Amino acid sequence: MNRTPHDPSPDPGPRRRVGIVDDHAAVGLGVEAILDQHDDLALVARAATVSELVDAAPDLDLVLLDLRLADRTTPAQNLERLRRLGVTVVAYTSGDDPALVRQAARSGVAGMIRKSESPATLVDALRAAARGEIVASVDWAAAIDADAAVQDAGLTARESQVLELYASGEKADRVARMLGITRETVLDHVRRIRTKYAAVDRQAHTKVDLYRRAVEDGMLAPPR
Repeated sequence: MNRTPHDPSPDPGPRRRVGIVDDHAAVGLGVEAILDQHDDLALVARAATVSELVDAAPDLDLVLLDLRLADRTTPAQNLERLRRLGVTVVAYTSGDDPALVRQAARSGVAGMIRKSESPATLVDALRAAARGEIVASVDWAAAIDADAAVQDAGLTARESQVLELYASGEKADRVARMLGITRETVLDHVRRIRTKYAAVDRQAHTKVDLYRRAVEDGMLAPPR
C-alpha cells in the first residue's frame, strides 16, 4: 500500500471503523478514497440517513455526519441516536448554516470539519476524535460569532425537546404523552421558553414565533 506523506507512523495502532451519513454519494466515495490510504481508518459504511447507517453497520467507532440531510432530521436527533450506540461523531458539512452548527455543538458532537478541508485535515480530525479530543476549526467559531442576529436563549435539554415537538405543530397534551410528563408541565416549559427568548430579544408570543425560533436554532428544518 502506498502511504501519503501525512501518514507518519509505521504502526498506526488499532483500525477505526468509520461510517459516513451524507445524501451525496460522491462525498462518500471521496472519503473512502482518502481513508483507503491509511491503515488505521476504514470507511465501512455509507448511507443517506442515520437510520440506514445503523442498519448497515451498527458497530462503528466514528461517524462523519452531514448536518443538513434530505430526510429533514436535525443534528440533535441524529446525535442522540448515535450517542446511544457509543459512536463518536464528527460533523462534516459545508458550514453554511450557523444554527445547525450551534445545535450540533450543544448536542455533543466531538468535532466539526468543513467538506472543503484537505484530505490530511480530515484524517487528522478523525484521529483526534478517536483519541477523545475536540475538533473545531477557527472558521466554525467565527461563523457562530458572526451570526449576531441570533442569540442563544440558553434552553435546557428538556426545554429544547418541548420546543421541537410543540413548535412542529403538536398540541400540549400530545407533547406530554410523548415525553411522559403532564400537560401542565409542558405549558410551564413553554412559558419559560418564551421568557428566555424574550430575554435575548427574540420574541415568541405565538406558536408561529416559536416555530421560527426552533428553525433558527436548528431544532426544526426550514420550510422548503
